[in-house]
Amino acid sequence: MTGLRLNLTAVREPLGFIKVIEWLTAIFAFGSCAFSSAAVPHYCPHRLNRVLLVERNGTLCNRSVGETHLIGSGVSSAEFFVATAILAFLYSMVALFAYTGYMHVYRDSAYGPMLDFAGTMILAVLWLAISSAWAKGLQNVKLGTSTVGIRTSLALCREEGLTCEVTQFANMRTLNVSVVFGYLNMLLWACNAWFVYKETVWHSQKYAGQERAGREPVPTPI
Repeated sequence: MTGLRLNLTAVREPLGFIKVIEWLTAIFAFGSCAFSSAAVPHYCPHRLNRVLLVERNGTLCNRSVGETHLIGSGVSSAEFFVATAILAFLYSMVALFAYTGYMHVYRDSAYGPMLDFAGTMILAVLWLAISSAWAKGLQNVKLGTSTVGIRTSLALCREEGLTCEVTQFANMRTLNVSVVFGYLNMLLWACNAWFVYKETVWHSQKYAGQERAGREPVPTPI
């Protein structure tokens, strides 16, 4: 029978329970990166290089300054981070639906656990790569809005006798949290890969081979 059989037992096992945690952490990773960026438009890592530091024909320190933008952007890494979080969220939902409704089909099929293991490993690697990239992108954003970044962006700051200093900084604590959630997701998916691997034929064949080897009679010494 391949019909739907609702059974929540899998959610109480590590295989399904970790998927629930992964579903939640994917939401937090997405929210802490995407929504905090939208809430801070002047320092949004998606569009930092479009933020005007000085408007056209502006005046600073009694000097005329041309239109100047901030330098640096984490647009690519931030967007891929959000995309990975959405992918992990959707994969967790599909996996939980399969575990709770079609576990009898999942465990009777050799391909189900194998595909699940491959998908879990891919997401673990994706989380590692994109979290590292996003951490570097966020560092670039912090540098672009720091005193060093402003001095690099604004030619006026490099003139003799002038000193530029940043006194007001954007709150990026939520973005820092998103990096933490990224690495947390990587650890969760890597750990989950072991429990998915135990459902595959690779593990069952290895275990059966070890069991048969343990039962073989010891040869009688001559």
